[in-house]
Amino acid sequence: MFRTLVLTAFAFALGTLHTPAGGDLAKRDVSPEAAAYLQKLLKRTPFGTNDFNLASLRAGMGSRREPTIKDIKLIKVKVGDVPCEWVVAPGADPDLRLLYIHGGGFVSGSAGYYLRQAAHISAAAKCAVLLPDYRLAPEHLFPAGLDDCVQTHQWLTANGPAGPKPARATFIAGDSAGGSLTLTTLLALRDRKMTMPSGGIPISPCTDFTLASESLKTVHDPIISAKTMPVFRDHYLGKTDPRHPLASPVFGNFRGLPPLLIQAGEHEMLRDDSIRVAKKARADGIQVQLEIWPGMFHVFHSHEPLLPEAREAIAHIAEFMRSSMPRK
Repeated sequence: MFRTLVLTAFAFALGTLHTPAGGDLAKRDVSPEAAAYLQKLLKRTPFGTNDFNLASLRAGMGSRREPTIKDIKLIKVKVGDVPCEWVVAPGADPDLRLLYIHGGGFVSGSAGYYLRQAAHISAAAKCAVLLPDYRLAPEHLFPAGLDDCVQTHQWLTANGPAGPKPARATFIAGDSAGGSLTLTTLLALRDRKMTMPSGGIPISPCTDFTLASESLKTVHDPIISAKTMPVFRDHYLGKTDPRHPLASPVFGNFRGLPPLLIQAGEHEMLRDDSIRVAKKARADGIQVQLEIWPGMFHVFHSHEPLLPEAREAIAHIAEFMRSSMPRK
């Protein structure tokens, strides 16, 4: 059992963090590298502070970032109408499969932008990672992107990097909007009585489009401004009720879902979305490992070269996957 990380110096009650069964609370010092990197980030203007430039966001998150790990296999496939790309590190088990759902506020992002992060996870967890280019809003409103993720996971259970073959185990992970889609894909798979994965890994998830989380008001996020949240919501949901559990999973019923590992940073506006959804899932009887990383920011796993915290967080993902594998 790996550690649950709590904040060393933080202005909210530690009572909001709950120790998972069999787990323990531990403190972690911020690495010098991370402290220096955070100071650098704090000098920048977060996206959306002054305006919401969708074209700029799409241009940035639509770029292709080739893996930095050598000998990674990249295999493009199509699942129905959904373009996808396999990322397979040397030594990875092609029958252990992770669906990784990219972030981007439901309106941007791409598989190509996440190749590096997927490669690190593939190498650490010895798994094949599939990145789907699900449909984006506002051209494709809720639940189009969610339906693509559900379809892609269903395909993943029976198809691997080399072609048709049943999976030994599957997992679903994602960050930000993809963290939300990780949770809602789990809910939809259960409701539609489809094959469930062995675990879910939401990273910095958006879980409440009523925008009720306190950290949206109190945290200075160096990556993205809280002013963007109503824009993302309106682009994605249109006229859908933001309390719909497949739009805001904090309002969902989590019974019947597999174990969850939820990771988020101290310095991000969505921090409390993670804490609240972890509390809700635990109340519904789900095993949840919640990690709030001191000194960290939104999706800190994705910044190259990897910070010590990012390497450790990815190692935790790999350990969670190993510990959640079905027993033979």
